[in-house]
Amino acid sequence: MTILLATRKGLLFVEPTATGSRITREVFPGVAVAYAAADPRTGVLWATLDHGHWGQKLQRSRDGGATWEEVPAPKYPEGAEIKPGVPATLRYLWVFAHGGADQPQRLYLGTEPGGLFRSDDGGDTWQLVEGLWNHPSRPTQWMGGGRDHPGIHSVIVDSRDSRRVLVGISCAGVFETMDDGATWAPRNRGLTASFLPDPNTEVGHDPHLVAACAAHPDVLWQQNHCGIFRSSDGSASWQDIAQPGGPAFFGFAIAADPHNPLTAWVVPAKADEQRMAVGGALCVCRTTDGGKSWQTLTKGLPQERTYDIVLRHALDLQGNALVLGSTTGNVFFSADRGDSWTELGHNFPPVYAVRFLP
Repeated sequence: MTILLATRKGLLFVEPTATGSRITREVFPGVAVAYAAADPRTGVLWATLDHGHWGQKLQRSRDGGATWEEVPAPKYPEGAEIKPGVPATLRYLWVFAHGGADQPQRLYLGTEPGGLFRSDDGGDTWQLVEGLWNHPSRPTQWMGGGRDHPGIHSVIVDSRDSRRVLVGISCAGVFETMDDGATWAPRNRGLTASFLPDPNTEVGHDPHLVAACAAHPDVLWQQNHCGIFRSSDGSASWQDIAQPGGPAFFGFAIAADPHNPLTAWVVPAKADEQRMAVGGALCVCRTTDGGKSWQTLTKGLPQERTYDIVLRHALDLQGNALVLGSTTGNVFFSADRGDSWTELGHNFPPVYAVRFLP
């Protein structure tokens, strides 16, 4: 079992051991890696780099990470503007996602300032999805969520119909296309944006991460700035499933069970100004009944004077195994779906994303 750790100081290949972990490969040392994952259809690895001097870089490996090649990063078209008078240029590569089984060369990149890019040649070239970029709400209702401009951090392709794609945008909300990106519609009914004058606005929400149950793609989950929400009708509506008075409310990461539509995990945090573990104790919360109730899982996790925060892509699930990494460089592993945890290491660089290799 190999885990990809995308960190502030490079990309690490980590394997759990009986006494902790071992690093089997280190690439891009000293460079911030925002996200890294494998395309399960081909095994090709992708990494998005946030280079302090050279900007955004896109890397691809066809041999399991032994060697890498730089792929030209996507560019916004000439004349594209974030808003009138502000040119659109690539500021951050948020996430990589692959297309459906019937689209063997289709790939997606979610970016800041809010553009979704698509490739139909395995990543050699990229084109802006104009239908989403030209949505009439974007220039006036999309805004930055913790960064200067909107960011697309979640891309979900329907396993039943690859023409149906959903994206999560901070801050705008969830948008859906049913026609392979030609047209898009907001899907935010039932969400709450307490930071806006109209908390029930159609556009302007801040989903921190959106995930789907692979076997039941109409069941969607999101960890939102204003709580935890679940949809059982393909995003047509959302229900607030946050834990009243409990820790399962604010956070960034959410993992959905790929087979059971009632099960998901979150890593709670103290909201807004503090952004640290709730009560100074790291915990993971799990629901097995669609959010009607939550279990707080702490066995093996630090419970005193803990400042960990787990970012949106820094929690992953594979079979019964879970892994999480924090911005304080702590990485924890569970072999039993979160019931208990072991520390893989406490001196890693700040962790931006964790992903199991298929």
